[in-house]
Amino acid sequence: MANTILEMKNITKTFPGVKALDHVNFKVETGEIHALVGENGAGKSTLMKVLSGVYPHGTYDGDILFEGKVCQFKDIKESEELGIVIIHQELALIPELSIAENIFLGNEQANKGVINWNQTINEAAKLLEKVGLTDEPRKLAMDIGVGKQQLVEIAKALSKKVKLLILDEPTAALNEEDSENLLNLLLEFKKQGMTSIIISHKLNEISYVADNLTVLRDGQSIETLSLASGEVTEDRIIKGMVGRDLENRFPPREPTIGETIFEVKNWNVDDPLHAGRKLIKNANFHLKRGEIVGIAGLMGAGRTELAMSIFGKSYGKNITGQLIKEGKEISVQSIRDAIDQGLAYVTEDRKTYGLILIDDIKHNISLTSLEKLSKHQIVDKNQEIREAEGFRKKMNIRTPSIDQKTGNLSGGNQQKVVLSKWILSQPDILILDEPTRGIDVGAKYEIYSVINELAAQGKAVLVISSELPELLGLSDRIYALSEGRITGEVPREEANQETLMKYMTRTGGDGHEAG
Repeated sequence: MANTILEMKNITKTFPGVKALDHVNFKVETGEIHALVGENGAGKSTLMKVLSGVYPHGTYDGDILFEGKVCQFKDIKESEELGIVIIHQELALIPELSIAENIFLGNEQANKGVINWNQTINEAAKLLEKVGLTDEPRKLAMDIGVGKQQLVEIAKALSKKVKLLILDEPTAALNEEDSENLLNLLLEFKKQGMTSIIISHKLNEISYVADNLTVLRDGQSIETLSLASGEVTEDRIIKGMVGRDLENRFPPREPTIGETIFEVKNWNVDDPLHAGRKLIKNANFHLKRGEIVGIAGLMGAGRTELAMSIFGKSYGKNITGQLIKEGKEISVQSIRDAIDQGLAYVTEDRKTYGLILIDDIKHNISLTSLEKLSKHQIVDKNQEIREAEGFRKKMNIRTPSIDQKTGNLSGGNQQKVVLSKWILSQPDILILDEPTRGIDVGAKYEIYSVINELAAQGKAVLVISSELPELLGLSDRIYALSEGRITGEVPREEANQETLMKYMTRTGGDGHEAG
């Protein structure tokens, strides 16, 4: 009979105006990988923050039992001392410190207050070996990729004698290979007897690693399903998450495609950090009115660099080439120029570049359109409120008020605010960089519907995504990018994952459109 390592009973947590958790019950058995799923805002991260002491005892109602004992954690340190370690979605490494220093930060290998550096390096090397990382412990965290940084976070957790490892969206920023390595590492830890909780929106990953799965919806625990039998399908999980069947992951669309509205010709971009290194090499592509065009590429192919360089030269050096809109060459030397020329760019990193998290929804939505909302350089507050309120309803932004701080919203609702901001600027061309990263299937469907509606209005939409099924489900045409070159152009009727992967892994070529 399995032993229960964790039981959370009737957990209730309230924020001003919002009941985030409503009598949630959650149980995890020793040695299993337990998945926690739900839409954005369902309460998954909040529940784990209650468990780990981020929200201390007294700020919530209900009981936590760990290894049979009632726990009342007043901070993270107390939960970690018992072996409960959480790795948050936003990695907590300090870039300027070495890998070894990051692993033992706050847990220094010291004798009488003096750090023993030999012991620090040696112990770090042992932990890195456990997570399969061969990098030198003295290397700076800023000099390794995101996939390796995630492994350093896990090594840091192992240094704390972890019994229950909690991973919040651990593969959200990882490519396919790094994601697979991380999931296999969790399976290896399971063989060694470690218990893990994984929060993820990627249902295929959950099916791969999890033994059991608990569904949260609107702050309530709905059900726990056993995946060990192999009988639980992704559609069954989605029904639990959203409370209804999603028969089609992508809303239906009948495209009406018009004339070419935007062309990029002979586009070249140099790396701003490494002189002489080309990020984009002689790229050529075009967009038509009412068309959704995808860009596929592996991590490091140059997708984001291409988008940002087009959007007001916001990234890159020695940028050359032509931008042609409605048959005329346009000059886009700054972000302001780009907005004035009818371009919009939804960044892949909404928290850093897309939003002002400490400001409210209303001000975030109006940010790119202050001139349109102003008379004699004074913002018309009433019009600003009307526009923001209109987008709150239209985009189904789940919030009690447009005066809510944007940082308090779930990822899906934050993304809707970013989209609202750019739609208000009335662009002709929208570049969407990973528009559904870290977002659940229900919110994805809503965002896909918005993208379809924008195309139906005659706008040209360029979608960059790491998820090939997403590109295949949305796009009328797809360009493949490899090593900074456009290596292929595939129409919707010929597109499949195998064809795209062939182009995405192609090296060399002249960088011109194929087809």
